[in-house]
Amino acid sequence: MSISKESELLGMQKASNAVAYTLKQMINYAQIGMSTKELDEYGAKILSDFGAKSAPHLTYGFPAWNCISVDNEFCHGVPSEKRILKEGDLINIDVSAELGGFWADNGASFVLGKDINQHQKLVNASKEILQKAINNIKGGVKIADIGHIMETEAKKRGFKVIKNLGGHGIGRSLHEQPDEIMNYKNRYDQRRFKKNSVVAIETFISTTSTYATELNDGWTMVGNKGGYMAQHEHTIIVTDGKPIILTEVNEILN
Repeated sequence: MSISKESELLGMQKASNAVAYTLKQMINYAQIGMSTKELDEYGAKILSDFGAKSAPHLTYGFPAWNCISVDNEFCHGVPSEKRILKEGDLINIDVSAELGGFWADNGASFVLGKDINQHQKLVNASKEILQKAINNIKGGVKIADIGHIMETEAKKRGFKVIKNLGGHGIGRSLHEQPDEIMNYKNRYDQRRFKKNSVVAIETFISTTSTYATELNDGWTMVGNKGGYMAQHEHTIIVTDGKPIILTEVNEILN
């Protein structure tokens, strides 16, 4: 969507604050020995207290409130009583919701407890790349140029990007134009970021895979060549200068 009046800005701020606060609290709440279902239900309660509704459930019929992916699961992981969190797990939580007719999206990857499996370098790369991408987005900038920055920065750090997952426009629904804000440079993509538009910008940084494939559960995605992936995501408003980060209270880049 494009922000054209104060009420739209306020609506986006409220929805973004709900998902950002929920994500932050879920990250803090996650602990060794807990099931991903318990973590999801904790997040569900916070979203409900805001009056917000789960975006993946509303849009796609996702069988939980939030996507929680662990270790080799790249994204869209379905919370389960059977999935118990362990020391050193690489966890990704993606929280998106609708509130008052406005939609916002954010996510983060983090290591639970001690980094016994050496995932922190990947997590840090994902954070740094998202920060650099956001710093370079403004009205008139080519979408493909931001993808180029992401891929270049990933390669510099010895990582790859996933080529079939991307960021997207957001606001009045979960996925809007511009869709497919990719983590690499598509030289055929001539689109540019528009001032006042709202986008969910996200990284998909991986150790070995370049594509994500769906498991038999119809939701969870893993790498085509295995390995691990880290994702960080903010909902932002494009301006003439530095973007407004609507989901800043999640503190995922700190």
